[in-house]
Amino acid sequence: MKAFTHLEVWFVTGSQDLYGEETLKQVAVHSQEIAAKLHADPAIPVNVIFKPTVKSSEEIYAVCAEANASTACIGIITWMHTFSPAKMWIRGLNILQKPLLHLHTQFNRDIPWSTIDMDFMNLNQSAHGDREFGFIMSRMRLKRKVVVGHWQDPLVIGKISSWMRAAAGWNDWQGARFVRFGDNMRYVAVTDGDKVEAEMKFGYSVNTHGIGDLVKVINEVTDASVDTLVQEYANRYQLMPVLQKGGERHQSLKDAARIELGLQYFLENGNYKGFSDTFEDLHGMKQLPGIGAQRMMGKGYGFAGEGDWKTAALVRAMKVMGAGLPGGNSFMEDYTYHFDPANPLVLGSHMLEICESIANGKPNCEIHPLGIGGKEDPVRLVFNAGAGPALNASVVDMGNRFRLLVNEVEAVAPVAELPKLPVARVLWKPYPNMQDGCAAWILAGGAHHTCYSQNLTSEHLEDFAEIAGIEYVRIGKNTDIYQFKNELRWNDAAYK
Repeated sequence: MKAFTHLEVWFVTGSQDLYGEETLKQVAVHSQEIAAKLHADPAIPVNVIFKPTVKSSEEIYAVCAEANASTACIGIITWMHTFSPAKMWIRGLNILQKPLLHLHTQFNRDIPWSTIDMDFMNLNQSAHGDREFGFIMSRMRLKRKVVVGHWQDPLVIGKISSWMRAAAGWNDWQGARFVRFGDNMRYVAVTDGDKVEAEMKFGYSVNTHGIGDLVKVINEVTDASVDTLVQEYANRYQLMPVLQKGGERHQSLKDAARIELGLQYFLENGNYKGFSDTFEDLHGMKQLPGIGAQRMMGKGYGFAGEGDWKTAALVRAMKVMGAGLPGGNSFMEDYTYHFDPANPLVLGSHMLEICESIANGKPNCEIHPLGIGGKEDPVRLVFNAGAGPALNASVVDMGNRFRLLVNEVEAVAPVAELPKLPVARVLWKPYPNMQDGCAAWILAGGAHHTCYSQNLTSEHLEDFAEIAGIEYVRIGKNTDIYQFKNELRWNDAAYK
């Protein structure tokens, strides 16, 4: 089953009336076959819908206007099977508001050496037809993804899939609502930002509610609902003995369940897709939302601590992009380092709130003191994350633009037991190495808060940044600090 059963990407082929009825019939047949095969491919997460061949400025304008008006359509794939004079595309492209992928392919994989003639050449012209289309997109300074290769090639399918997932994440942001309980953590810079500019640029809104609004909902949660959720905790997690029924801290587990249910009701009733809070502004709550925030992320909501609404929104977008893929996405923080020259590592965690979607095995449900926030001891899920390729992503406000920064990393299994660390955690090696990876992140102004992903690649995030029209910076295996600093300088010049 497709990850996004309710969403569509339209397959639009360009041509012109010059070729005559018979050629255009062949164009339509070939386009339908490609669209159908893409739709049926299990690696394609979105429904692919064939649209009739467009052959004039009027037809192109009409399909672009139709795509804009469709709530199901999240993007368009274009292909010039024959030559489609690009001036015909100007009016349509001027109004198109949906992401566009330009598929530079052809129906046949191989040249039919023994039979090729001019009839074949006049039909299979994408080698230069797509160049004509590419020019007008570049001339108009329009963002798009270009994918080159035969449409049956798994590498091509993978690139199309990446773009579709990015388009789905972008679509989810349009009109999304995020709530901030309290304000930014006092005096902190990187978690703050321009919410008006973000709404103009990204399509989502961020508004603040006083913590009293949430506390009121928490206090209205019924005891029966709490008991049901507590039983779910017992079934799903390994409960610390003191939290079990009859244990001396069982009431704390019930208090945590009440907070989770209050959060869920508030988010559902307000049609919010994510939230942030800050431990300095949680008056009236018995404990900080540990397990509640963790499980809300597990249900698909975005979250970030200390008022960090940009990361909360990013966590939501990345959860949408990763839907149906193995692994998870979570709020994260670079917490402390292991500077062993033979095995340098980053220990990622947070005070409480790491999503259970990245857990390796069954999480423990535990209660421990928290020396910050001034509340009762909070309940939280404790686990290790699994090893494998991963990445950290951060959106920062650079004053004149937003920057999406990505660091590719390799997560590793714990090198030792951590019996006294009462939080979920993950260990990773940043690329290209510890020194240059961390230095590049700092040089680029990356936040200490990130979204950590086990199932997305830098290509997904690059596609997302292109669709959003924001700066994208990647730190990977081949990053060179000298060239990286130059890239940042060039970007500064480009965005002035």
